[in-house]
Amino acid sequence: MLVKTFGSAVFGINATTITVEVNISIGATFHLVGLPDNAVKESQQRINAALKNNKLDFPGKKFVINMAPADIRKEGSAYDLTLAIGILAASAQIISEELEKYVIMGELSLDGSLKPIKGALPIAIKAREEGFKGFILPKQNAREAAVVNNLAVYGAENIIEVVDFLNKKKELEPIRVNTREEFNKSTKSYDTDFSDVRGQENVKRAMEIAAAGNHNIIMIGPPGAGKTMLAKRVASILPPFTLQEALETTKIHSVAGKIEKDTSLMTLRPFRSPHHTISDVALVGGGAYPQPGEISLAHNGVLFLDELPEFQRTVLEVMRQPLEDRVITISRAKFSVEYPASFMLVASMNPCPCGYYNHPEKDCVCSPGIRQKYLNKISGPLLDRIDIHIEVVPVPFEKLSGKEALENSHTIRERVSKARVVQQERFAGIPTIYNNAQMNTKLIRKYCQLDTTGSQLIKTAMEKVGLSARAYDRILKVSRTIADLEGCENIQPNHLAEAIQYRSLDRDSWGT
Repeated sequence: MLVKTFGSAVFGINATTITVEVNISIGATFHLVGLPDNAVKESQQRINAALKNNKLDFPGKKFVINMAPADIRKEGSAYDLTLAIGILAASAQIISEELEKYVIMGELSLDGSLKPIKGALPIAIKAREEGFKGFILPKQNAREAAVVNNLAVYGAENIIEVVDFLNKKKELEPIRVNTREEFNKSTKSYDTDFSDVRGQENVKRAMEIAAAGNHNIIMIGPPGAGKTMLAKRVASILPPFTLQEALETTKIHSVAGKIEKDTSLMTLRPFRSPHHTISDVALVGGGAYPQPGEISLAHNGVLFLDELPEFQRTVLEVMRQPLEDRVITISRAKFSVEYPASFMLVASMNPCPCGYYNHPEKDCVCSPGIRQKYLNKISGPLLDRIDIHIEVVPVPFEKLSGKEALENSHTIRERVSKARVVQQERFAGIPTIYNNAQMNTKLIRKYCQLDTTGSQLIKTAMEKVGLSARAYDRILKVSRTIADLEGCENIQPNHLAEAIQYRSLDRDSWGT
């Protein structure tokens, strides 16, 4: 007897439907074909134990199971339930005319209970696209999959519930999630707030500008000046998720298995802070079976690299292309996957190995050569992709001990959101461009025009302050954002003057 059940394989952030064909005949062998990996092959033992422990029969017959398409590698334990239901249906323990209308996924424990799977959201999206009636999966993933409308999602705790449901002995209640209502209701506030930060008004201003234009930013300052504290609060002033951004971000975290239990939709922008010992594969994604890396998990959010010069040079260099293209492509001999990587980079570093160069009170013990060598750990092309360089100095005791109320993140976020709306309207007809940081040379020339005073000012800055040529476009982009924050149609000289301040590392005198 031949029976078909349906599962799904996830590649990148998209799913492909897998047809599991189970044929039972006379004999006593078990053949599983269709390019399964070891975890899929080991499913026979898990299925056998789970069925027997639930008083179901694993027939001593000849089984030939094909997982089609046979040229796509099947990975992981999430096919356990798909295979088990196929075996039960082929041996007439499940009699259901609607079996082929469901996508079935789940990992089996030996007692028959179901464990959560990765990629429930992209699988549900694919199931709806291909016209399936429903999706049966572990209860822990049900709310995540139920975000997809026009698809019945059934969460089960064990295999007996699935068998009884398919045999129509017991009903499973479909999980329903009103996506828009859930999105609006679940928007939570951040644990961190800019009102906690005393002093550092110039750095807060730079952070606001960076958030408004989605500019990458690097902070340079001695230990204990507050660089990490400030970085952890950047996400709290970014504009709230749109529904599309929330779905896209949830999809990536679903594939990586990073969604919290019983969570339907991510409502806070991600903040990722990998340690400086991270490998290049862990940062950009990859591996034998490619998985999204930290830059993709930070998509639509913030990637914070603390102590930037301590990262391996090869790790930093692999970020150059994703910073420019906002996407990362991982290629293998037989296939390639693509992960989104549109994030805001926030980096911090000490100004020198001892940490006290330019400190107002403590003396630096590093020679100019050592300072320059330390800075050279970060390549020019990478710095070229960071729009704002801001120096952070220690906060004096008088400000630390102050009692006055400070501006909170919500107030700053409102200004940032207004500036983002201006940019969205400006770039409405241009695909892939959503904010000032993404402007190319053509758009800079169009939207960052300077008057005579502004042109003379930036020329003087280039010549007198010793700014490098690569700083020119960055200054124009940042000044455009400053103008947007102030509601100005044209870039004024004061906007340019402020933007010029944010190029510390481009000055010829830095580190000498």
